[in-house]
Amino acid sequence: MSVGLLAIVDDILTAALKASAKSAGVVIDDAAVTPQYVAGLTPARELPVVAKIARGSLVNKFVFIIPVALLLTAFAPWVLPYLLIVGGVYLCFEGAEKVTEWFGHVHAHKEEGGRDEKALVAGAVRTDLILSTEIMLISLSNLDPNLGFWARLGALAVIALVMTALVYGAVALLVKLDDVGIKMESSDKAGTRKLGAGIVRSMPAVFRIIGIIGTVAMLWVGGHLAVLNIGEVGWHWPLDLLHSVEHAIEPLGAVLTWFGGTLMSAVAGLLIGLIAVGVMLLVQKLRPSH
Repeated sequence: MSVGLLAIVDDILTAALKASAKSAGVVIDDAAVTPQYVAGLTPARELPVVAKIARGSLVNKFVFIIPVALLLTAFAPWVLPYLLIVGGVYLCFEGAEKVTEWFGHVHAHKEEGGRDEKALVAGAVRTDLILSTEIMLISLSNLDPNLGFWARLGALAVIALVMTALVYGAVALLVKLDDVGIKMESSDKAGTRKLGAGIVRSMPAVFRIIGIIGTVAMLWVGGHLAVLNIGEVGWHWPLDLLHSVEHAIEPLGAVLTWFGGTLMSAVAGLLIGLIAVGVMLLVQKLRPSH
């Protein structure tokens, strides 16, 4: 491989790494959301269904999201902040809806066709389309604007492959951990049996913790997206308020500054999400029943 080609590959990988860092919250949420789609399936079908969803995710990214994102960047870049605002509000809505469920408010959702595999995969791929769009748009917005078309395309392709592998690799590991624990429980060694029993017992708590992390990540990322891009389209005071808080706590150190900014973004996300939930409930009440 020539030095020039190695330099191009290095530029693409570096750009991909930097651009994908800020989409970590959506990746966590994606990994937290997906296991619900294989809940209740027989163990033999869990990994095949995860594989089908992962293939659907790659189709979403390479057939729909990346081409549209690159076309918008080339011909209508002014649209991207509005798309990020819409995506941010959607994430805030999803996060706030989960928070209200923690406090006992049950939201009506359409059934995904019972445990029918095709319906489950279709539902998961639809959800992935939204989350993958956010991952790729966040990554695209953080790419160096001086990158050429092919370098930009290469960076997005690397991000799409790595993020899909991370999300669905984690999902596959999570959904099979209880089977690993059950297998360990049948071991001849007492220590292995005890560890296996511990894994089986801990899995419900693990999924609850992942769900909480995913919800917080949604509110943080969604709030930051909304505030940042509302500033991009001309309404600056929310972003100015966020920056003023960060500047006020800068003397406390980088970690606390980051935590304070993240907390402010999450609070903004919760407020935006609660407004969106309220609007949705109002629309449902006003909609004529059939």
